[in-house]
Amino acid sequence: MLWNLHKTEKLKTRVGNIRLVLLVAVIFFVLCLIFSLNRYYSFYASFDQGIFNQLFWNSIQGRLFESSLSSSLSTNVAHNKEVAEVFYKHLGQHFNPIFLLWLPLYALFPSSVTLLVLQVTLVTAAGLVLYVLARQYLEPALARMITVSFYSANAVIGPTLSNFHDISATPLFVFALLLAMEKRRWWVFGVFAVMLLAVREDSGVALFSIGFYLIISKRYPRIGLAVCISSFSYMLLLTETIMPSFSQDVSQRMMIERFGNYASGKEATPLEIIWAIVSNPFRLLEQVFSPWLKKIRYLIAHWLPLAFVPAISTAAWATAGFPILYIFLQRGQSPLGITIRYAMPVVPGLFYGAIIWWSQHPKAFKPSFRRLWVGCICASVFFSFTSNPNRTFDFLIPYSIKPWVYVSLPQQWHHVGQFRSLLAQIPSYASVSASTYIIPHLSSRREIIRLPALELRNDAREVIKVDYAIADLWQLQQYAPAFKSDRAEEQELIQLIDRLTTNQEYGIIGFEDGVILLKKSATSKEEASSAWLAFRKEVG
Repeated sequence: MLWNLHKTEKLKTRVGNIRLVLLVAVIFFVLCLIFSLNRYYSFYASFDQGIFNQLFWNSIQGRLFESSLSSSLSTNVAHNKEVAEVFYKHLGQHFNPIFLLWLPLYALFPSSVTLLVLQVTLVTAAGLVLYVLARQYLEPALARMITVSFYSANAVIGPTLSNFHDISATPLFVFALLLAMEKRRWWVFGVFAVMLLAVREDSGVALFSIGFYLIISKRYPRIGLAVCISSFSYMLLLTETIMPSFSQDVSQRMMIERFGNYASGKEATPLEIIWAIVSNPFRLLEQVFSPWLKKIRYLIAHWLPLAFVPAISTAAWATAGFPILYIFLQRGQSPLGITIRYAMPVVPGLFYGAIIWWSQHPKAFKPSFRRLWVGCICASVFFSFTSNPNRTFDFLIPYSIKPWVYVSLPQQWHHVGQFRSLLAQIPSYASVSASTYIIPHLSSRREIIRLPALELRNDAREVIKVDYAIADLWQLQQYAPAFKSDRAEEQELIQLIDRLTTNQEYGIIGFEDGVILLKKSATSKEEASSAWLAFRKEVG
């Protein structure tokens, strides 16, 4: 009788913990989806959202991985000043065969919104798998805290609220892979290892780190060695042979932009960069620790939601060490952004390392530490909000204090309502050039490019000028007082419009609330032209 009562109480506790985890997951899903959709529909989603939507749209038309928007970022356009091509294969920049898995869903719901829903779903599912993984070692209360920490991490919230990106599936695949390892389901482990490698060309770094952990922990050294060899070989095969068959972006753009400080010329293969790094250990150490303050802050942001446990967990350093090293070796400040997608591959290793540490120190889970942990979780959520990831919360907090830059939610939606009629005037089959924040909404088409570019190469291999050009100058006007880049882009577009209308190459056929629509070889409408000139005079 007592045994049955104890069993019933234990079952109730387990169900209560699962319900709490599901509640937190639902809250995360709903809030992230609401904010993501608001960001998209208020025209704050940006260029990458357009790239990935066009990739999926072209792929369901039978033109796998082709994108004129991706072409505009290629080395041929960026460095050689060539014209973007509609038949350019994105696989030369990033190798993402995992997209084929999501393609049937997009075919059912061919919209940029589908990708945003998919991204939030993948990250939410990762947290649920993490809970199951944690339960392999920990009591429900600890597993629950780790799961809540995941949904509260800035490195999870920020990338989830960004444009759709290829790395969003990484936490789910890594957690599933680790869970399969714990249960010794090696065929499942192999499936998720392959899926992880299919995310993109550098996702093998995270897999390599897991293999490294299996070796040094002496748990499964042979499997770990096989994982390290296969992941490293796959990355080299991709970047040295397969991707260069599509374009020269790896050696002429990607390697130089990220690791140009190790290169001796204007291009370098991954093998050349690796050799340059390992052959100069002093420069390696300097790059890892400099600038040391920013890198310490980066690590602290990762450790915060877990109450800094990964900092003292050898398993965390092993399973997340190589993704961290990969980021630290890159030049520039963008890789150190905790709210952008590059932070996501670091997350699974840190959380798994925390699980291992807690399994070895369960007595440390005292009431005093629980209070500290809850405070760290709250602080992480607070910083996730105040960091305003990807301008998601512009309608809630000012983007700049001095000078004052703030656009309220009513202002955002009023502006959108004012110029939607202009978008409706652009036929779905027409070629178009658009400013950054309009591109995602027009990207379900074959021929699209970003202003100020007006030319692209079509399927007939002919260079053409786009039929329509549309620019949102109002949004640039709001942020120009605080940001030189927005001010420079605003002036560049104004000068372009002046030139195009003066030589009558394009005519102004619509102007609403700072958004201008031009059509090739058209006569400017008097009302639209007058509104443009009044706005032109206002901005100076």
